[in-house]
Amino acid sequence: MRSRIPTVAFPSEIADFAEEVRRIFLELGCIVGSESLAWECSPTIDVYETDDTQEIAVDLPGIDPTGVRVLGKGDSILIAGEKSARRARGGSSFHLVERGDGRFARVVRLSRGCDTAKARATLVDGELRVSIPKIADRRGRAIPVSISTMAHDG
Repeated sequence: MRSRIPTVAFPSEIADFAEEVRRIFLELGCIVGSESLAWECSPTIDVYETDDTQEIAVDLPGIDPTGVRVLGKGDSILIAGEKSARRARGGSSFHLVERGDGRFARVVRLSRGCDTAKARATLVDGELRVSIPKIADRRGRAIPVSISTMAHDG
């Protein structure tokens, strides 16, 4: 059994993606003023790895696929978007609301070398899956380094 990977997802890392988050929210029609990039909801995520990839699974039930963006940058993946508010039906009203809505942004810092340029995402049945291929481990292979010489003045 594979051990848990120490992949970290910190909301504070949103600052690393500040411009990208602002652009995504503007693209989605969200109002972004001088306020912080705080979000109204925080979808739950799982991060795990296979032999060839690191995988991110995000619960996004009821979200329109056009309302979410995935962006790779360095060793991090940004998942941002907006989940529309639910409306009470007919003459009914809510008594309890636990499922969040509004803007969201999550950053997952990958724990080992991955090729974020080749990441793929799918949204099926309310679950967003992001698959990021691992970069081949080069530690086990000898890589020759050439030595150059320089003439000595003297």
